[in-house]
Amino acid sequence: MQVFKFGGASVKDAEGVKNLAKVLKQVGYEETLVVVSAMGKMTNAFEHVIKNYFENKAELKSSIQDILKYHNQILLDLFENESHVVFKKVRELFLELESFLNRNKSPDYNFVYDQTISYGELVSTTIVSEYLNHIGLTNNWVDVREYIKTDNYYRTANVDWETTQSLISKNLNKNTLNITQGFIGSDANNFTTTLGREGSDYTAAIFAYCLNAQSVTIWKDVEGVLNADPRYFEHAQLIHQISYREAIELAFYGASVIHPKTLQPLQRKEIPLYVKSFVNPEGKGTSVSKGKAIEPEMPCFIVKKNQVLISLSSLDFSYIVEENISDIFNLLHHYKMKVDVIQNSAISFSVCIDNVYNNLEQLVQHLKAKFKVTIHENVSLYTIRHYNEKAIDTIETGKTVLLKQLTQETVQIVTQ
Repeated sequence: MQVFKFGGASVKDAEGVKNLAKVLKQVGYEETLVVVSAMGKMTNAFEHVIKNYFENKAELKSSIQDILKYHNQILLDLFENESHVVFKKVRELFLELESFLNRNKSPDYNFVYDQTISYGELVSTTIVSEYLNHIGLTNNWVDVREYIKTDNYYRTANVDWETTQSLISKNLNKNTLNITQGFIGSDANNFTTTLGREGSDYTAAIFAYCLNAQSVTIWKDVEGVLNADPRYFEHAQLIHQISYREAIELAFYGASVIHPKTLQPLQRKEIPLYVKSFVNPEGKGTSVSKGKAIEPEMPCFIVKKNQVLISLSSLDFSYIVEENISDIFNLLHHYKMKVDVIQNSAISFSVCIDNVYNNLEQLVQHLKAKFKVTIHENVSLYTIRHYNEKAIDTIETGKTVLLKQLTQETVQIVTQ
């Protein structure tokens, strides 16, 4: 089997859905599993629904209706007849969402987040599947929650590999075109869970691993893996080939083109990953497999915005030793902070974090009981793999450098 993943940009409108079908016809779709994300910016729109649910109930219904209208316009552009069953299926999904929000008693934001956000993928795959059937590409719509089982660590769930492997091996029809959702799974109680933002790539890798797939292809709006995000860096260049190890390093540091968890299961079975353009499906793109670290060799730039730099020093000028560092990491773990950079000296400790769960205030109050705390919010973390002096100058020029850390292959710079 081959596994394809199409992201939100590829299905943001009716033309995108038609192009997905065109790509399948062009490259072949027999014995293929297609993972599809929420359409366009719909994950953001559903996050707004969740915000209204907790903070502004008066706007809740209208924010859901806005999303329904967006999808309904895509349906009207794809299907000539409003009596087509897809219109009813999409309405039922929105009714299901409203029913959950009306009856939910849980105050847990993360639980509500996962139950709600997943409708982006459920709706998009319903539309894509029905359109492909409509034009003669017969396919099987698969509810991924019946196959990928996880724990209940909502918003960043951990996969139960043994159960998932068993369910996929036994129950998935491998001899047809399957359409399923990225990013989501379910726990032992069948509540929906999510695998982390941009987790659809990971979904593709999970299926590929469990199916012993021939390959995984991620279809993007860029020609492949670039050495920098063109939204933030000029003159980004295409990388033709990357080793698994190098791709894992890039993903770990935050390269947005490949989800950090995607690569390990593929590497374990040496399943090649291709990143290609859905605009130019015949282009070479980028391959991730065994081989040279990176071809051609060049600096690779990664930026993570809206980070927080916390600098700690002891209140009595004593050393920051193992016991202090252990306490700090216990607190970072307790408040679910993603650590991106660590730097320490005899009397200070700095850490750059991603405040995903908005627990910064509680963390800081806890830290102030033992340390002098300095906070820099909304900083940018730049990482350069295979750096040179010119690459470092490109980042530092015109910025205030708050922290800089170099290893043999990588430099990380925190700027204000």
